[in-house]
Amino acid sequence: MRKILESCPTCGGPLTITEVRCDRCATQVRSQYEPCPFCRLSPEQMNFVLLFVQSRGNLSDLEKTLGVSYPTIRGKLDDIIKVVSAAPSPGAPSTPPLSAASPERDRRREILNQVASGRLSPADALSALRGNKEKQDG
Repeated sequence: MRKILESCPTCGGPLTITEVRCDRCATQVRSQYEPCPFCRLSPEQMNFVLLFVQSRGNLSDLEKTLGVSYPTIRGKLDDIIKVVSAAPSPGAPSTPPLSAASPERDRRREILNQVASGRLSPADALSALRGNKEKQDG
């Protein structure tokens, strides 16, 4: 499986994904994108995840398949969890903790996601956000 580049091949610095293109219609979208959490995994870790899924999460089966002890399997899984759960890179929007979720916050986040995906214009989003605030104030 081929992964996207995550760091500069010259200096090792972080890369920012800034453009995607449709192969069928040649539409190009320029923005700033965060790679998926699984893109951060090493090839060895990605192989482990594949084996984990194929074994339906049964760690005993993984022990047999890989020929290593349960603590080793558990350690590898813990390392993968740390990588995919890592905080986003500086400058990326942060997600509030689940405990901080509220219907209003969820609604605002959905509006912002619609803007980010191009389904809603910034002006319409602003109107939707202000419209709800005016309803609450009035």
